[in-house]
Amino acid sequence: MAMKGCILIGLLVLVSSFASTINAEAITTSYGISTLNRTSFPEGFTFGAGSSDYQYEGATPLEDGKGESMWDYYVHKYPEKILDGSNGDVADDQYNRFKEDFVLLKDMNADAYRFSIAWTRLIPTGKISDGVNQKGIDHYNEVINDLLAKGLTPYVTLFHWHVPMALDDEYGGFLSQSIVEDFKDFAELCFKEFGDRVKHWTTLNEPHMFTNGGYAAGVLAPFRCSSWQNLNCTGGDSATEPYTVTHNLLLAHSATANLYKTKYQAEQKGVIGITLDCDWVVPYSQSEKDRAAALRDVDFRFGWYMEPLTKGRYPLSMRTLVGEKRLPRFSVNESELLIGSYDFIGLNYYTTNYVADKPEDNSLNKSYLTDPRVEKTGSRDGVLIGPQAGSSWLYVYPEGIYGLLVYTKTKYGDPEIYITENGTDEVNNASIPLEEALMDTPRIEYHYKHLEQVHKAIGEGVKVRGYFAWTFLDDFEWFSGYTIRFGIHFIDYENGLKRYPKLSAHWFKNFLKK
Repeated sequence: MAMKGCILIGLLVLVSSFASTINAEAITTSYGISTLNRTSFPEGFTFGAGSSDYQYEGATPLEDGKGESMWDYYVHKYPEKILDGSNGDVADDQYNRFKEDFVLLKDMNADAYRFSIAWTRLIPTGKISDGVNQKGIDHYNEVINDLLAKGLTPYVTLFHWHVPMALDDEYGGFLSQSIVEDFKDFAELCFKEFGDRVKHWTTLNEPHMFTNGGYAAGVLAPFRCSSWQNLNCTGGDSATEPYTVTHNLLLAHSATANLYKTKYQAEQKGVIGITLDCDWVVPYSQSEKDRAAALRDVDFRFGWYMEPLTKGRYPLSMRTLVGEKRLPRFSVNESELLIGSYDFIGLNYYTTNYVADKPEDNSLNKSYLTDPRVEKTGSRDGVLIGPQAGSSWLYVYPEGIYGLLVYTKTKYGDPEIYITENGTDEVNNASIPLEEALMDTPRIEYHYKHLEQVHKAIGEGVKVRGYFAWTFLDDFEWFSGYTIRFGIHFIDYENGLKRYPKLSAHWFKNFLKK
């Protein structure tokens, strides 16, 4: 990025951000990127911003009858697992402030809001036989109704890593197939209560991240992994648990999607899908081994889910390298339910890495982390693949989203796709003035350059139906806590969680004007 000129122009444009007098058209023109805007995309294309319940809502634990989730429990028991020792007890307090937030979203000229429903707000123990919390149902009815009243479309995710702690205690959460029926009961409650107004459902958000982070690398709740990896985990087995958890996640998805399709879709006239995350990859060299390693890496992250959803089985590379003793198999009936169990695929893309072949480790220790036999890096010959953002893992590489979109179309049957997350972050630096913190010029360039690549993919026939920026507000970013900021709006954590539109919010407002 040629950032020096952009930053200078951004500072000159500042003038009076607090009075909302930023000239958004001048910002757009100053970047030399005024040719692309809302009208460049197909009619009906959806633009929105995304969130999740634990990262945004606050009002936890146990407020208004909410039950304890796995994140509520584990971040308090192991605060050292979070970079700044923080938690989501308050987060952005969107539970109480959603109406003012939706005013900001509408002011951005957005079409839609992607959010998740906290399982334990509706069913405190996770088991519907134990009772339903009416206050939770009332809350989400208010949220949905307020969105619709403001002309914003709700896109609802059923599982954004919010496992009821009671189910984790009883049978290990997604380590047990028992969770499939409990999750389906929760989903059906949502269809019954909200399906007359919610027409876009996502069953799972980033099952790979939940699985890898929670059961292989030990960086997300419940922080499980093999002891030999020396990652200070809470217990676990990285050789088997990730594969078990993903298997049960896929069964929960297919059971829920098929329930919706057979019992509710005809009357409610909605659609249902799943959201998958995938970094893109570039072979470290043009050697045959490195090219094969790049494909394996995508298989172990993306094909792990897309292959069952389209072919009812795991990728050949996984079946070969993991083996049937560790990698579960689907029954004939399970395969049939999985194949085609979606109306759309959600894709979350952030970054790209170089991938090289890694020789087989002949030790007896096995792990999902080493099974793909790849080496990933953000640089080659001392040169970064793209500018590094606030997070150490996030390199800005817009071409990666194009690569992922074309790959999905080509390999997996040309599905309808929503970009359900795409965004960049900066370090949360409390020492800089607010005016400077609002000057997020790299975020504007990030979104524009990625939207260029999405537009290019659409022009080549990829069926992209929408784009959701991550994220609407600065929030609790899992193991990073509040040390980084992904938001289009600044949250002043020191002064009552006051919201301030960043420069990117004004840019989006202009980009999305109708």
